[in-house]
Amino acid sequence: MGDALTRVRRTIVKGLVIAGMTTALCAAAADYPLRPIRLLVPFPPGGSVDTVSRIVTPKLAESMGQQWVVDNRGGAAGNIAVEIVAKAAPDGYTALLAHSTIMTVNPSLYKNLPFDVLRDFQAVTLIAATQYVLVLHPSVPANTVKEFIALAKAKPGQLNYSSSGVGNPMHLAAELLKMRGGIDLVHVPYKGGAPAAAAVLGGEVQLLFGSVAMTMPQIRAGKLKALATTGPKRSPVAPGLPTLDESGFPGFNVTSSVGLLVPAKTGGAIIKRLHREVLAVLRLADVQNAMGRQGLEVITSNPAEFAAQIKNETKVWSDVIKTGGIRTE
Repeated sequence: MGDALTRVRRTIVKGLVIAGMTTALCAAAADYPLRPIRLLVPFPPGGSVDTVSRIVTPKLAESMGQQWVVDNRGGAAGNIAVEIVAKAAPDGYTALLAHSTIMTVNPSLYKNLPFDVLRDFQAVTLIAATQYVLVLHPSVPANTVKEFIALAKAKPGQLNYSSSGVGNPMHLAAELLKMRGGIDLVHVPYKGGAPAAAAVLGGEVQLLFGSVAMTMPQIRAGKLKALATTGPKRSPVAPGLPTLDESGFPGFNVTSSVGLLVPAKTGGAIIKRLHREVLAVLRLADVQNAMGRQGLEVITSNPAEFAAQIKNETKVWSDVIKTGGIRTE
């Protein structure tokens, strides 16, 4: 009888403790945020991800009543910032503004990462995206994707493409085209997007998958020949260009997206609040105009859609990296 009574008492106490914790968590979520929110950016100041952070955080601070402190933590291909957030307390006060490459490419490109993207993070929403343009030096005798594929098949290993380094979207887009098109192109990596673009402008290489913002001025000036864009739909910046999907490669989609993530065990109420606040900011005309000036398109999602995109793209790039034998130096 005594043992039974003791077990009942323990059960009651345990239930009261859980109920108290639940009440405290709900109260904390209702009052959230009570202090500044730290936003990790995995690159130094000045890049596209940092630019997105500078556009949205002042608006979020205004609407949420607390500062958003941008913490630029470049290095290790973005993995440093990702690890910090993966190991942070899941209380809504540490978040990650991530580039899609970090979340979907790095897991296959780097061994023994101290985090697991699918396990350690909760997706909140996509924020912005940019696609790429397949461009050629004007001397290349091809004016469509179909003509270029035929030319590449006739000259295996004789056409070169530039990129800003191993494992970046410019590199992977070309590798995906190689895999899907059954062609042999030679990769020539450069230290940055600007020298990669200069290489094709100067005729050192024949092909480049360049960002819309970087390539459109050169295309308009006739210094580069544009064949197609890499997104799931035509770019609003270049609506006259077909997509690769339209050009004989169904499902071809290489876009660099930026999204907000938090540690995996962050409470649902906090995630809903963050999702609601970010979407409200992204609907503002001045925010959309600022994004557009950077060649970025505002794009949003719910947490489940964002998580599914990360999972799907991770599979795509894992296959490309394995098939292409891509390795970091």
